[in-house]
Amino acid sequence: MAGKRYKNMAEKVGTATVFSLKDAVAFLKDNSTCKFDETVEVAVNLNLDQRAADQNIRGMVAMPAGTGKSVRVAVFAKGALADAAKEAGAELVGDTDLADKISGGDIDFDICIASPDMMGVVGRLGKILGPKGLMPNPKLGTVTTNIAAAVKSAKAGQVEFRLDKNGIVHAGLCKLSFAADQIEQNIKAFLGAIVKAKPNGVKGAYLKSVTISSTMGVGLKLDTAEVLAF
Repeated sequence: MAGKRYKNMAEKVGTATVFSLKDAVAFLKDNSTCKFDETVEVAVNLNLDQRAADQNIRGMVAMPAGTGKSVRVAVFAKGALADAAKEAGAELVGDTDLADKISGGDIDFDICIASPDMMGVVGRLGKILGPKGLMPNPKLGTVTTNIAAAVKSAKAGQVEFRLDKNGIVHAGLCKLSFAADQIEQNIKAFLGAIVKAKPNGVKGAYLKSVTISSTMGVGLKLDTAEVLAF
């Protein structure tokens, strides 16, 4: 059934090779027949080499319309910063006690934030948090003294981007049930951040291609000239 649905959507795309963002979002919304709320996904093929340290881009982008996903936040902090984390809505707050829980396999959270003075404790959890993409990182804003702001940003909806071994950045941005203009806002914010993250010294076209899709939908290539204008 899924194969037939996909084939029907592919036939509707026809010979179109590139889409404007507005038309691509409209197509995804108009042609979804799934019984669940699909995720809007984006794949950006970049002219970068992950093996080069100065080209291995990574960062965090706030989604203007949110992600439609409930986010559980864990925070490593003590004293006033721990109190600030709790007030901001963090579900788990602690120091060595939180580390003990994680070491015991209790990892019931989506994002981990830490104050700089707690990195000695957090560092010992690298083999557990690292492979899951949960290790706090200053570049992502998850190692900070402004704990309250970090927690609020995480809860409001942020999406991480990182280059994979094939030179592609892939991420799920929001739900297809969002209004079209909200989906467009999120995609623009994400792609705008990718464009701004362009390393110095990149030769040739930075953006090879940009494709958006829904969980069960076909991939639609966007006009890269439009993307560069975001």
